Amino acid sequence: MAHHDDLARGSDGPPGTFREVADRVWVARYPWFDVNVTLVVGSAGAVVVDTHASGLAARQVVDDLGRVPGGRQVVAIVNTHEHFDHTFGNATMRSAFGDVPIHAHEVAAARTVSAGARVKAFYDADPDDPHRDEVLNTSIVPADRVFGTDATLDLGDRQVHLHHPGRGHTGGDLVVTVPDADVLLAGDLVEEAGPPAFGDDSFPLEWPGTLARIRQHLGPDSVVVPGHGAVVDPAFVRRQQDDLTRLADTIRASAGEGADPEDALHDGDWPWPAEMLVTAVRRGYDHLG
Repeated sequence: MAHHDDLARGSDGPPGTFREVADRVWVARYPWFDVNVTLVVGSAGAVVVDTHASGLAARQVVDDLGRVPGGRQVVAIVNTHEHFDHTFGNATMRSAFGDVPIHAHEVAAARTVSAGARVKAFYDADPDDPHRDEVLNTSIVPADRVFGTDATLDLGDRQVHLHHPGRGHTGGDLVVTVPDADVLLAGDLVEEAGPPAFGDDSFPLEWPGTLARIRQHLGPDSVVVPGHGAVVDPAFVRRQQDDLTRLADTIRASAGEGADPEDALHDGDWPWPAEMLVTAVRRGYDHLG
């Protein structure tokens, strides 16, 4: 098998092609949002993790799944968090595979509809966006199987574990582990396609600790699938934790010195360009009270 990064980057096929990054763990990387959709196959069926950003986009995912061994035997769906680029394919998946359960953290499930409505309003206000109609025409279907800290899905000859390691990208992030394959699906708690995304629902001061807890699930050769971008290794996760720690420490230091957020952005020693961190700094200041 080729190196995992080569597989994820699409060196052996077009975007959207599912590639086996570990035993019966298949990842497809889609150009819109550079988002990953993962299929975990067991003897008793398969689990789809995240479902893309619209009903129309998810139809292509379903077609692509049909070319994967076991890709038509989907028995469950998992949403790593509530954002539309990970949940708006839920209805299409159910149309294709029946009324299969959709799993998510309880916070993510509770926020899926409201988060989706906000995104629809954004697209509705932009008639020039090429994805406007498909987003507006998507039915929002939240998860109906929720948990607080841990849950396990039984696929016959293997188990898939869902774990809420803490808040970071959102308040309801989960990670998926497949122990026998040494794989962790990190959702948007880990980002390879760019810096971590800090939205109005993010927790930048808590994010480093959340990644520290994720790293407890990793061995030296673990395969880590981020929400967006290429498959990474544990060293990448450690580097991203270090950068997030630097971000959080700089926010705390700036606030402790009495600097306002705008001055902090101008003067701080940030791991990423300051213009990308406006929301992160504001959120951090808000959480410091």
